Amino acid sequence: MKVGVLKEIKTKENRVAMTPAGVEQMVSRGHDVFVETQAGKGSGFSDADYQKAGARIGQSAEQLYASCDMIMKVKEPLPVEYDLVREGQILFTYFHFAANEKLTQAMVDAKCIAIAYETVEMPDRSLPLLMPMSEVAGRMSIQEGAKYLEKTFGGKGILLSGVPGVEPSSILVIGGGIVGTNAAKLACGMGAKVHIMDTNINRLRYLSDIMPANCFPLVSSPAAIRELLPRVDLVIGAVLIHGAKAPKLITRDMLQLMKPGSVIVDVAIDQGGCIETAHPTTHDDPIYEVDGIVHYCVANMPGAVSVTSTKALTNATLPYAIEIADKGYRQAALQNNAIAKGINIIDGKITYHGVADAFGMPYTPLEDVV
Repeated sequence: MKVGVLKEIKTKENRVAMTPAGVEQMVSRGHDVFVETQAGKGSGFSDADYQKAGARIGQSAEQLYASCDMIMKVKEPLPVEYDLVREGQILFTYFHFAANEKLTQAMVDAKCIAIAYETVEMPDRSLPLLMPMSEVAGRMSIQEGAKYLEKTFGGKGILLSGVPGVEPSSILVIGGGIVGTNAAKLACGMGAKVHIMDTNINRLRYLSDIMPANCFPLVSSPAAIRELLPRVDLVIGAVLIHGAKAPKLITRDMLQLMKPGSVIVDVAIDQGGCIETAHPTTHDDPIYEVDGIVHYCVANMPGAVSVTSTKALTNATLPYAIEIADKGYRQAALQNNAIAKGINIIDGKITYHGVADAFGMPYTPLEDVV
């Protein structure tokens, strides 16, 4: 199979979909890998590194879209790419369709095979291709929250950890999954007082067992959130519903409960955000203020730590990419249910319930088209 690895064009997106080590493994299986020139630069990989691994260097995205059977990216195609996608072409990337109707319609119209990293799902409901970036984003959320609590950025002027004689900050993490757990771990390690909320009591029992004494797992509810908001300095939105839009758990009227200069980091922004006042921002312009509350809603947070993120992402995605390339997407889906769950669109038909439901579009069971 001809596999194309594109240079990312989203603002300040420095990750790349495959490392040279990954290319070497793909080539050893008999596949031709084409890497767009300078695709790895932001992650510390040169064109020469890729050539040494067996890749061929392509001069443009247009060239790769026109010639490759499978395109691998990190982030979803942007509008300038929509017309480049070919019928029957496999796109393997983070799509987050449920938060973007225009992208969904464009891929339906293109009649491509859209396989979304974020919906590849194991029997235990874990998301192996979302997990490494969730780990990165969860830890980054505390770094970014700490930065924007500084007075110079409009925050309260609070040091997350406090110092001897001065109390530490108080943090609310909404969602006890991978993002939330990693955020809470880092915040606890810095000495903050952390409340982490989830609706799953078994998850809360687990968190109670593994987290340090300055972490307090709580059952999430609107009333519980309202009770805590006046007391916290930083809120991390870490809610995920597989392949669907995130629920709005903090409404605009709830912002009035928070003290001016408090910070919200909405990590769920890729899936529409779990804060009513959240909208996507970029690394160039990461924050804005609503009712005195600083909002950080960068939709590709891990792109800022691209060396770490690219290596972690390739570790997770490569086995699935190899399986798809070796067998073709139909056979891979029939033999591996995790890959089957990753397929969101085939031949103009939406095969993932959460995406179809998000926009009231027709849903087609995967078994009807594979």
